[in-house]
Amino acid sequence: MSLILLAISLTIMLCIIAYNLAIYALPFMVGLTAAQYAWAAGAGLFMTGFAAIAAALGAIALVIGVLGFAKNPALRLIALAIFAVPAAIAGYALVHGVTKNAVDSAIVLNLLGGTGGLFIGIAAMVNLNALGVSVFSR
Repeated sequence: MSLILLAISLTIMLCIIAYNLAIYALPFMVGLTAAQYAWAAGAGLFMTGFAAIAAALGAIALVIGVLGFAKNPALRLIALAIFAVPAAIAGYALVHGVTKNAVDSAIVLNLLGGTGGLFIGIAAMVNLNALGVSVFSR
């Protein structure tokens, strides 16, 4: 019984950690791509890491800059959607991976994964919008 409770609590903890990391999927993807490009170009380990961190921070700064300076709501929504689409894909993969051994129906599994992806995508939009508002309200 205690092993089952431990497995359930570790699964919940994994989901909380993955949720907090999934909302930053776009900066991670941009940083990983920059690191791969820098490594293929012949940069060393230090410069590859520096390129990855700079690219990830640049992606966040670009979206926050658009949110801060754009007055058009459609442009703000597009900037938030660009940030939220990779988070939604990561959320779908997270929920699908956690529940694929517990749910037999493929339709229910896809609906559950889609709901999780939608939830994490909306959470990413809300978190980034709140960050953009708090940065430019000072």
